[in-house]
Amino acid sequence: MVVVPYRIIAASLLSLSFSALADDATTWGLGVGVISTQKPYTGIDREYTPLPVLHIENRYFRFLGTTAEVKLPAWKWSETQQLNIGLIARYDGSGYTSDDADILQGMDKRKSGMWAGAKVEWQNPLVNIFTDWSHDISGNSNGQRVRLGAEHRWKWGDVTLTPRIVANRYDSNYVNYYYGVRSDEARDWRPAWQGDAALNTEIGLNGRWQFSTHQVLMVDVQTTLLASEIKDSPLVDRSNENRFFASYLYYF
Repeated sequence: MVVVPYRIIAASLLSLSFSALADDATTWGLGVGVISTQKPYTGIDREYTPLPVLHIENRYFRFLGTTAEVKLPAWKWSETQQLNIGLIARYDGSGYTSDDADILQGMDKRKSGMWAGAKVEWQNPLVNIFTDWSHDISGNSNGQRVRLGAEHRWKWGDVTLTPRIVANRYDSNYVNYYYGVRSDEARDWRPAWQGDAALNTEIGLNGRWQFSTHQVLMVDVQTTLLASEIKDSPLVDRSNENRFFASYLYYF
């Protein structure tokens, strides 16, 4: 019964995004990037994934990397303060296969998922505050996530740096799907395990260098401190996971 709202969100994102692309003030950027991820599973190797990067943005719509947003009407109550609201969709690459690490041998494949939800952002001179809620609409984990974070942007000429700190709360469905061990997956050296909802802390830094009128280099570095509800999993031997993303874009 709760599936209908998530389908409405996904359908709204799709239909509104096509209409938004007709806007004359749309920014278009195309490039390449690489993402490097260290997941917390015992013995798993760091992953390096090259990927194309597309940036489309106007006053109605934004798409960058693996995240899309339909921008709803904003509420501006001063020259420096504004409340932004949007519908979001993002790809979450948390999945794994049993041959990714020895500890995962005999585990069923855990699929990555497409998530959709809504966000609110308060822009102000001191620090931008944002929160969003999203749900796994692909139906793999059936998980939900709530984020609450703060960031501040500094700009020096063509260089922009934006540090952030974010609290990410994942429900027990998400934790059990990606970090749990089902009874039929249990072994003598890997006991069955179920976890509870978890609150992770994300610390990140985004950098952008526009070194010509049409060309931009972007870097994003992120470390996530894992909650005890995840660190207690028999699949995990790290207290954090980290990600590095670098890209080059050409804007038309």
